[in-house]
Amino acid sequence: MTDASADDSSDEPDRTETTARDGTDDESGFVRGILNSDDETVVFVKDIAIVVAVVAIICLGLFAVSGVWPPFVAVESGSMEPHMHKGDMVGLVQADRFVGDDPVAGTGIVTAERGRATGHEKFGHPGDVIVYAPNGDPAATPIIHRARFWVEAGDNWVAEADPAHMGDRSCGEVRSCPAPHDGFVTKGDANAKYDQLDGVPKTTVVRPDWIVGKAVVRIPWLGTLRLLFESIVGVGTVAVGLLATTASE
Repeated sequence: MTDASADDSSDEPDRTETTARDGTDDESGFVRGILNSDDETVVFVKDIAIVVAVVAIICLGLFAVSGVWPPFVAVESGSMEPHMHKGDMVGLVQADRFVGDDPVAGTGIVTAERGRATGHEKFGHPGDVIVYAPNGDPAATPIIHRARFWVEAGDNWVAEADPAHMGDRSCGEVRSCPAPHDGFVTKGDANAKYDQLDGVPKTTVVRPDWIVGKAVVRIPWLGTLRLLFESIVGVGTVAVGLLATTASE
């Protein structure tokens, strides 16, 4: 015998599925309406969303390649001339990426001293150019200078330095000598003296963990936009501000 009540129920539509399908149709219709709308406000919002999405994709790609954030610095001084100029945008990578021959162990950085021996050059001169926080202070403006040579804790690094960049200073006259820790002695290519001679910038020997990144590419004058807006309103433009910070002498 056939169960009549069972037969009747099988002929009834599934209201749950119908409701869900109707909801999906409503949502897709709403989305199509937004995408196809000619309303000026909707078009403006769509354009903003597209720009944000594109910038986000670019940012993610740059971070994946460079390993640092932000991946660019805008140069705000002439201390690296003629190889970098004020207003240049400089691309950075993590120190252990794109490593040259004979880096200092565990740092990924080739000093100018070692670069002269191996032929490793960056920006027209032996050795890597690094961006670092002076004295490890994350609130200070980062410095973009060349790593000249490596010293170990307790070294009289003044004795190893080029006298032409010492200003007739002895180890006893320099607060960062003997070296208080392992690190790099640095100098701007256009500067007469090492950074560690109690001048400007005021910093001691640069520890590897103070390094923000190393410079790999220079884009002339693009950083001017960042510097201009920073001087006017205190911040960079949205796109440039996301991608770059400033680096000083």
